[in-house]
Amino acid sequence: MDLANSSAKLEPFLLMAKSVKGAAAAKLIQDATSAPGVFVFSELLELPNIQELGKSEQQEKFLSLLKLFAYKTYQDYLQHKDSLPPLNQVQITKLKHLTIVSLATDRRILPYAELLRALDVSNVRELEDLIIDAIYLDLLQGKLDQKEEQLEVSYTMGRDLEPGKLEQVLAALKDWASTTSAVLATLDAKINAIAADTAAAKLNEQEHEKILQNTLKDVHERQKEKSMGGGMASRRAAFQVNDRENMMDVDEPENKNKNRK
Repeated sequence: MDLANSSAKLEPFLLMAKSVKGAAAAKLIQDATSAPGVFVFSELLELPNIQELGKSEQQEKFLSLLKLFAYKTYQDYLQHKDSLPPLNQVQITKLKHLTIVSLATDRRILPYAELLRALDVSNVRELEDLIIDAIYLDLLQGKLDQKEEQLEVSYTMGRDLEPGKLEQVLAALKDWASTTSAVLATLDAKINAIAADTAAAKLNEQEHEKILQNTLKDVHERQKEKSMGGGMASRRAAFQVNDRENMMDVDEPENKNKNRK
């Protein structure tokens, strides 16, 4: 969800809250918690005129109502219903949407059975309609798994932070950072090991290629020498045959002359 857009829709109520007190401030809270697109309330809650409602027994319940919408859930409303102003249907629906956001902040897989209890909904159809509306409002992103009867959440808006919870959030972020660092260190070690193995394999391949080329060169040289040696022997044998033929040609005339005598 675009928090800037939500804050912009809260802005008119912030301006009015600076100049109203008592019953008018209480009415302002009712209007703000019913207003479409307003889902964050911490800025309104911090204003002095709003905080002053806690000093009045009659108006204190409206301050509690604003706190309910800021960082509590529908189950909190049911448990303290008698000490809070009655909610209209728009407020009930908004609080249920915010309750889904709170549950999704803690876990990414939300079974329908858990959501039905948390939202006090009697049937799956009504539950799915609430979830779909929350997705269209960009309060969360995810998908409905009707086969497994669960909501798979990929994103949620951030709700106002309840007083005293900052330390818990910081501790959770610290643990996350530590875990992330450990994972990154493990990945770096694996990457370095893979790089070293790759380099060693490449060097080994180069050595094998060098040996192969030297072997092929040696075989080629031997074949060349053998071929040259065979040629010389053939020429030598041919030369010797020619010599013998020439000698025979010389002897024949002498024999003829002897016969004539």
